[in-house]
Formats: sequence, C-alpha cells, structure tokens
Amino acid sequence: MNVAFNCLLEEYKTPFGCVMENQPCSLTVKVPDYYAVSGVDVILTTDTAYGMQVSFELTDTQDGYQIYKTQFSLPRCGLYFYHFRCQGAQGPFQVYRCGETDTSINQGDLWQLTCYPRQFHTPKAYAGAVMYQIFPDRFFRSGSCDLTEKLQPYWVHENWDDTPHYLPNEHGEVLNNDFFGGNLRGIREKLPYLKRMHVDVIYLNPISMAFSNHRYDTADYMRPDPMLGTEEDFSALCADAHKLGMKVILDGVFSHTGSNSVYFDRNHIFGHGAVSDPNSPYRSWFDFQEYPNRYTSWWGIDTLPCVNEMDPAFLEHIITGENSVIAHWMSLGADGFRLDVADELPDDFIALFRQRLKELNPEALLLGEVWEDASNKISYGARRKYFSHGELDSVMNYPFRSAILSFLAQPDANRFRANIMSVVEHYPQEVLHCLMNSLSTHDTPRILTLLGDSFDGSKQEKANRFLSEDAKLWAVRRECAAAALQFTLPGMPCIYYGDEAGLEGFEDPFNRRCFPWGRELTSLQTAYESLSRIKGRYAALKRGHITFENPNDHVIHFIRTLNGQRIHTIVNGGSDPMTLPITGQLLFQSYINMEKRLLHLEPWGVAIILE
Repeated sequence: MNVAFNCLLEEYKTPFGCVMENQPCSLTVKVPDYYAVSGVDVILTTDTAYGMQVSFELTDTQDGYQIYKTQFSLPRCGLYFYHFRCQGAQGPFQVYRCGETDTSINQGDLWQLTCYPRQFHTPKAYAGAVMYQIFPDRFFRSGSCDLTEKLQPYWVHENWDDTPHYLPNEHGEVLNNDFFGGNLRGIREKLPYLKRMHVDVIYLNPISMAFSNHRYDTADYMRPDPMLGTEEDFSALCADAHKLGMKVILDGVFSHTGSNSVYFDRNHIFGHGAVSDPNSPYRSWFDFQEYPNRYTSWWGIDTLPCVNEMDPAFLEHIITGENSVIAHWMSLGADGFRLDVADELPDDFIALFRQRLKELNPEALLLGEVWEDASNKISYGARRKYFSHGELDSVMNYPFRSAILSFLAQPDANRFRANIMSVVEHYPQEVLHCLMNSLSTHDTPRILTLLGDSFDGSKQEKANRFLSEDAKLWAVRRECAAAALQFTLPGMPCIYYGDEAGLEGFEDPFNRRCFPWGRELTSLQTAYESLSRIKGRYAALKRGHITFENPNDHVIHFIRTLNGQRIHTIVNGGSDPMTLPITGQLLFQSYINMEKRLLHLEPWGVAIILE
C-alpha cells in the first residue's frame, strides 16, 4: 500500500486543477497505518524564495489508512509545486508524485498548482467556438488590387493550382516573393461558405504590408499589404463577418520587423528607417552591434531584425499611443490578436498589450503562440506568467495535437488520456475552453499528408508528391477520427483552411497551397461541417467537464458533461472492429455499421453520442 493521493479526483483535491488567489483549496492524503505517521504537511514552493508549509489534521482511519485533511489558500499569484512531508516513527520522509495518479517515497515528481488572478476572465464568446485559420494569399482571389506600392521584386502565379515556389535563387536565397493574389475581398466573398461551415472565429495570418507572401516580415504595421487590398476592404470584411456572427482575429508580429520596412529600411526605400537614417525615430527599436551592418536578428535571419520590445518608442507605436497599432486595427473592426512567438515577447510587454486591448474592447481575445505546456513554460531562462498572472486568454494548443497524432500513430488510450488531462489540470478552466486546437497550421505539414505518407525525402521530391487513391482513403478515415477528437475535446477547434477540403502538403511552403475551390473532397467537408454544427449546438462540448472511460488501450472513450448533458466520444484505434450498444442519440458517425441497437465501429471508426 502506498500513500494515496490523486490530484485528478475530488476525493483528494478540490477544486480540480488551478485555483484563484485566496480561493480555498482542500487536500486529502491517505497514509497506510503501518507507516505510523504522527503528522503530515504540504510543502509548496515557487521559483522565487516564496513558499508555504501547511499542516494536515488527522480526521479518520479507514480500511488500513489514516485520513489526513487540510485547507489553505494562496495569497499570491504564481506557479507552485508541491509535495508532502510525513513524520514517521523512524523520522520524516517525503511523498512525491509517481506517474499520473500514484505516489512514491523520497523520489519522484512534484505536483503543480497554478494560482491566477481572481479578476482574470476570458471572453465568453470564444468558449468552444469554431475557428478557421486563413493564409490570406492562398484562400480566394476576388478582383484585383492596386499593386503600385507593393514591395519589389515579386511575381504572381498565373495558375491558382501551382505549387508554391520553393527553390533558392542564384544567390542561394529563398525569397518567398511568389504570390497567388488571394485578398481581403476574396475572404469577404467566401464568408457564406464559412458560415455554412459554422465558423465563429476567423484567424488571419499577417495582413500588414510586407515583402514576403507569409508577411511575418512586417514593413508597415499600420496598413494592409497592397496585394491584399485596403483598410476599407478590411473594415468591410469585419463588418460583414460581424453581421454573420463571426469574429476576426489578427496575427501580431512584434518580436521583429522586416529589414525592408518603414522601421529598419535596409534597402533605403522608405527614407527614415534605422539603417537609412542615423537619426531615425526607430533607431532605438533595434540592437546594433556595429551600425549599420551588424544587428540582432530573429534566429540569425538578417531580413528579420529583432526589436527591443520594451523600448518606450516601440511601446508607444504598438500599444500605448492614441493611434497605436492595437488601437488602429481594433478601430477598423478587429476582435483580437494572436501574438506570434509569444515566448520571445517579455511578460511585461504581453501584460501591457493585454491591458490596452481590454481597455479598447473587454471582450477582445488575446491568444499566444506557444508550442509546449504554456502553464509551466520556461523560455530564455525565465518562467513565463501567461496564466499565473492572467496575461493570455488562450494559446495554440499543440499538446492536444501531439496527443491526437501520437494516438493515430501508435494507439495507446491511457497515454492519450494522461496527455489530455495534464493540460486540463494545468490550465485555468476559462483558458481551457478557448484553447486553439489545430491539426495543421502554416508551420506544420497538412494533417492528411501526415496521416497518409511518412515520406522523408528532399524538398524537391516532396513538391509534387501526393497520396495515392488507396492511401488517401485510409488517410481520410483517420483524419475523420482526428477531427472528431479535435472538435469534442475542450477548446476551440481550428480548421486550417483547406484541411476540410482534402488539401495535402508537407512542410512550408507545400502546406500553404491554394484552396481547391471546385475540387473539394466533399466527404471530408461534410464531416467537418457536421462536427462544427455539433460543437456549436451542445453546451457540454463548449464548456463541459471531461472524464475518461477508456475500455482498453486501443479505444478512446471520453465524456463531456454540463448541467446534466452528457456527450460521449468513442474512437476505435484498434485493428479489429468493436461493438457497443447505442445508449442515446447518435450525433455523428464515421465508418460505423449499425445493427438494431448496436454500433459496430470499424478500425478508426467514430461515434459521438448524446446520452
């Protein structure tokens, strides 16, 4: 018998997961009688010198255990780690976490407890919303735009179905200056399609003026790229989206600018950048080791000079000024921002950004790009305060993506549960329900390709490599299973444009092909449409608790529960069919045979059932 403590069960810890500052937290520890313990303490520590020690009270003996209980509250926000110290007959010993639910003596892991501000809240509209990510150049082209001020050189593909250019030029440089002409009017024209897909939130990759097609090399924060259109086009897009009940989120790139920009002006085009003008008002934004040729750049890429985010002039331009970048785009109709590479932005910058954003619109969303568990992330030697200090409403939830892909590659339902519940435990509940849950993004291979082709050849080989018909059928089956998990787990499922239409592609730029209008894979599109409708219709899928009832290692079965509404998601990852009774209304099915009141799930079959 081990010391019993399972932080995932209310029997041992309430509330589940995180706590607000000064919120009572109750713990119960069961110690076997034969340990002859005379006292138990919980030891809470932080990365700073601050910590707490709280004593337990012996309240009962039961089934060979001494039952110890305590209650405490944390007066300071922060990330805490805790373990237990027991006073035994032979002296004190420590109790640590062992795996997901067990304990071990004098060695093991610490439990984690996030304490966040009591006044922290996320915008209600985003809980369980359906998000749609658009790479603007590749979604849809409507009419033409005035390209007079488009940064040179660039070229536009004549064929919408071309493969994006990937080969280096004669200098060995990949310029990313090939365009397809997708624009803001094109997105606006396709809003009825997004509405049919039950989309609630549109997330746009960068739209500000830039040299490249990805536009992460900002040239002017205050204007749209000429290839995309005008401020009026953006305002019209937001206005029409709002009429249809959709929000529009922009991509904020604030750790660096482009070298070919108003601010840096290495090409001497704009006239008053930090390089072209030694007295430039933007000079203090950048870190020059040897002016003007040696400077700090993002990951050593000299076309992406890093900015000093806490420079007063930069802060005024981006955040605090009356017509700052935030204020400018919010006034045009934006509903929030995704912060690119949030790990590389100082906590103080993010806190100021949030403060101004919420002053402009308390219901605006602030989402950060973080690839790992954002609750305990350490970047550049510092523990981040995304949740413990209420900085971000949401993050890109790559841990859920990793859990789904891991299960699809090698089914292990218990490992899947542990990976999911780790995030559920570590994140504040309001954050959990508006996490951005993606299967693909502009930074990853397309989900259909990942599930159908493990090829690892050269970029040139990947450029024109597509799935065979048989491989595609199998990949589509598995993508339906992945999407069912994506849409029924806590958070905002985010469709990367074209995933629902069967777009394929390895890594950048092949994952950024144009949307295949008129050639969509309708079976997959219908599945996504159904999942989006279900997500929007049932409150349990938006804000409900999650529990697991996995029957074996190859089958995922979890339940979302809210106010008596219970929705089951079952995915068969085994190589053999499985049978289960129909215990309610079948909301969604994929690769299932029905016989009277029985469901037969084929391999990678899915059932979503309202109990």
